[in-house]
Amino acid sequence: MLAGCAGNATTSSADAGPAQPGGTLRYGLSGAPTCSDPAQAGTNQTIYVVRQVVDSLTDQDPDSGEIEPWLADRWEVSPDAKSFTFHLKDGATFSDGTPVDAAAVKGTFDSIVTTVGAAKAPLAGSYLTGYQGTTVVDPLTARVDFAAPNTQFLQASSTAQLGIQAPVTTAESAEARCLGTNVGSGPFTYADYQQDRSVTLAKRTGYAWGSDVFGHDGEAYLDSIEFTIVPESGVRTGSLSSDQLDAVSDALPQDAPQIEATGGRVLTTSNPGMPFGFQPNVSRGVLQDPAVRAALVPAIDRQELVDTVLGPDFKPATSTLAGTTPGYVALPEVTHDAAKAQSILDEAGWVPGADGIREKDGQKLSFSVMFSPVFAGNQAILELTQQQLRTVGIDLQLELVSNQEATARQGTKDYDSTYYNSTRADGDILRATFAVDGRNLNARGPIPALDTLLTDELSATDTAERNALVAQAQQQVLDNGLWIPTIELSQAIGASSAVQDLKFEASARLQFFDTWLSGR
Repeated sequence: MLAGCAGNATTSSADAGPAQPGGTLRYGLSGAPTCSDPAQAGTNQTIYVVRQVVDSLTDQDPDSGEIEPWLADRWEVSPDAKSFTFHLKDGATFSDGTPVDAAAVKGTFDSIVTTVGAAKAPLAGSYLTGYQGTTVVDPLTARVDFAAPNTQFLQASSTAQLGIQAPVTTAESAEARCLGTNVGSGPFTYADYQQDRSVTLAKRTGYAWGSDVFGHDGEAYLDSIEFTIVPESGVRTGSLSSDQLDAVSDALPQDAPQIEATGGRVLTTSNPGMPFGFQPNVSRGVLQDPAVRAALVPAIDRQELVDTVLGPDFKPATSTLAGTTPGYVALPEVTHDAAKAQSILDEAGWVPGADGIREKDGQKLSFSVMFSPVFAGNQAILELTQQQLRTVGIDLQLELVSNQEATARQGTKDYDSTYYNSTRADGDILRATFAVDGRNLNARGPIPALDTLLTDELSATDTAERNALVAQAQQQVLDNGLWIPTIELSQAIGASSAVQDLKFEASARLQFFDTWLSGR
């Protein structure tokens, strides 16, 4: 399912010999984790850390997309997709010694809905939409019930956001769960957490309940992982090449020659889910005009964005879903055609002013985009997009803000448009992003055709039927100007020659369980 660049998706080397346990992997993150709580995690850099600390009920095979056992060794889904019964493995424990049992599953899900809340845990909250509760059938059997069909929940049970945490953690406030004291059952534990500086994870001794997707049984190979925050791409690359770091995030095309010159390589895989794009606030400014939103789609030259800023490991967006997402369909309208963009604006009464920027009824065709540095290429991509839009008479203003400010302003809808991506290996990411009764970052009113599709896909248990609904929803999102796609995100990880079996999981995030260091 993760097509992308399959040949570069792991650091495995036949010459390295059998896996050797031990050692500390030093990893350079391109941005600081926003919170130590998996339920509140959103950015890739955050999930790289939290994924190692918690196990999920299930896992998703990155090659087939199939759901596989993890903490649960089997499960049943009711015919109406309202009830999901999970049978837990016997013997799994949290790092504080308490058992991973049905009560812990209930505590994890209950706390996301009632304590943390969807505002702080938007992805986890969307996965638990309509949650009625979890019943402890017996100590190792948990039944999760929903008020309405929720087909996507089985895949959601494989995500880090729904990773199971110990009662000592789920009893805490949302804020307290961000301080690095989270207790999970994963192959690593938090040893040190310093916000905006570093995170150290230590191997969980005695770990013996890994996912069926993992490459070996028993404990992780690494003794520890040291994450440091290194925002500057050149500094990350220099540190990798000089053996100060073993692996780094966001290795940009210009970094590859230096990495490869010292025996390293760049691992890449394409992210499923929402591609990067503009989500317009349709309740204010010029983006209230559907014609303006429609014109933005052909005005952007996505191939130029990829060729100029990102390189061959990235792809231009071709839909409102990324190409590796189940249910994806290419939308022919997502094509560069500056003349078409100009024609749409002409017909809508936006005429060029003396400075080349179009005007209508005394209003300039100008809007801002709020973005945060969650991906190293964002600013350069938006600066080039700014130039492209200007050629058709649109003035784009860039607003670079912190992750915290972006989250706060999204909550109050204080932006003309916001720019981001969202990763998930399931087409239900459309509902999480665009449902009118969800976050609704478009600040839109009802759109019956779209709203019906987003509801119906939750109850479709047949894969072909569900994919057909997801395909129609992609078209509706585009037709209503709710997402202006730019590029598909790929993970590009620089790794030294010593790093073996560093792998991507199904949602293109790193899994360090099988990773080991050679020659140490």
